[in-house]
Amino acid sequence: MSYLLALAAGLTALWLLLSGYFDNTLLLSFGAGSILFTLYLAHRMGLIDREGVPIQLFPGILWYWAWLFLQIGKANFAVARAVLSPDVAINPKVFRVEASQKTDVGKATFANSITLTPGTVSVDLHDGEVLVHALTEDLADIDGIAEMGARVCAIEGPA
Repeated sequence: MSYLLALAAGLTALWLLLSGYFDNTLLLSFGAGSILFTLYLAHRMGLIDREGVPIQLFPGILWYWAWLFLQIGKANFAVARAVLSPDVAINPKVFRVEASQKTDVGKATFANSITLTPGTVSVDLHDGEVLVHALTEDLADIDGIAEMGARVCAIEGPA
């Protein structure tokens, strides 16, 4: 029941944030109807569980997002420097990094975090490893990506 309430609260907050309608009764009722229909479908599909509604990640995920936002900013500068330098120092590299997360949500968060960071892309996630493509040698920071994986493990909680 707590997962259902958490999903309802999250969907309501997201709908209000994205729509911006707080005083139009008709649109608020349409929003409430769409949220109730979504909850019904999620319940019928059996998606309301620990993995489908990962409330165990809060509040740690908020600190992780703040840290990730900072890493994205740093990587933006590194990519801009590499692209705008007169002697274009683009030297792509493909490497593997261990994905030690316990759950599929944790592994997906880790792989998506790598892809969100400019200059790196998660190419494949298989057998506990992520295949990563980096734009330059500097962006192929295996230790930095391993730290990202450790941070995801820290917020992930027990399996």
